[in-house]
Amino acid sequence: MKRIRIFAFGGNEVSPVGLKDKSGKAINPDIAMQWQRTADTCKLVADIFQQHPEDLYVMTHGNGPQVGNVLMRAELCRDTLPPLPLDVCVADTQGAMAYMLGQLNNELNIRGIDNILSGIVTQVVVDKDDPDFKNPSKYIGPSYSREEADRRVKENGWVMKLYKKDDKGAEIWRRVVPSPVPTDIVEIDAIEAMLAKGIVPVTVGGGGIPVREVRPEIEGGKETYTCNYGVKFSRKAKAAQKPLKMYTGVEAVIDKDLASALLGVMLMKRARARSEEVEVSLTIFTGEDGAKLNYQKSDQRDLRVIKVSELEDIYNQTPPPFPAGSMGPKIKAAIEFVKHGGSVAYISKTDLFEETLKGKAGTTVIP
Repeated sequence: MKRIRIFAFGGNEVSPVGLKDKSGKAINPDIAMQWQRTADTCKLVADIFQQHPEDLYVMTHGNGPQVGNVLMRAELCRDTLPPLPLDVCVADTQGAMAYMLGQLNNELNIRGIDNILSGIVTQVVVDKDDPDFKNPSKYIGPSYSREEADRRVKENGWVMKLYKKDDKGAEIWRRVVPSPVPTDIVEIDAIEAMLAKGIVPVTVGGGGIPVREVRPEIEGGKETYTCNYGVKFSRKAKAAQKPLKMYTGVEAVIDKDLASALLGVMLMKRARARSEEVEVSLTIFTGEDGAKLNYQKSDQRDLRVIKVSELEDIYNQTPPPFPAGSMGPKIKAAIEFVKHGGSVAYISKTDLFEETLKGKAGTTVIP
């Protein structure tokens, strides 16, 4: 049976958040720090490839810190350069981060493993009426203190929310932007083609470039699709003609875990439709050793191996037991993936992957 492992890396695996200098001021990691962090991550991933050489792999990644930086650069230069919409910022990070994660090629080469990675600029479809456009929930960019966050709200008009508290109890605030639910992946054929050739796709980066489907207008014997910035595509209108699949960008950042779960379900369903036997697993790598109840409290408890129905019951409790800006989306993605036929979902630290497979670390979600 063919086994596909989807590895979803947080943006923190490339650029850690919450770093501070000696004075307590937040540090925005530079390229050298990001490059070294990525190299360390790639060493751990190469270890997994060595342990499981017969498996196929897909790599996805978040981009919260990175897309925030791209957006900040654009805003700081707004007096001399045109602004960049969020969809273009996400596309920028997809290329840069796939390039950085491509260090895994070097790490595999030095070990005599001939897997090849290649990034795919990936569009992911969302509903333009998704409620998150009215109540943004996706954290992006660097960390701020409460005072700095208040200043950004007043001076830049940003929406800021509490991200978490550090180990000393100090508040960490970050910018939030809309994060609609992903519904389809435009480049799914390209992803499957790469897998068929034994290439490791780096895809749905940052959750994918958010796009919406464009519906045509019929007028004057023409079928016209109007996209952003007044760009139009037309063809001759015909009776009973099916509309084309046409897309244009929207301002948002999709959650990479939900996009990764969608990708896994799509790969599994498409393979089974071809009568192929396939097992697809989703691993969400994060900075914590799996999901925990009563996080950072005296009665904190690890969730190790749990049925999806049990986890869903916990997830739906009031008040929500998992923070919306950190573990919450990972839990939701794991639930959605397994409920829709995924073999198993893991939430783990990269260096604890093998222990997680044994049920001794991380969180394992089973049907």
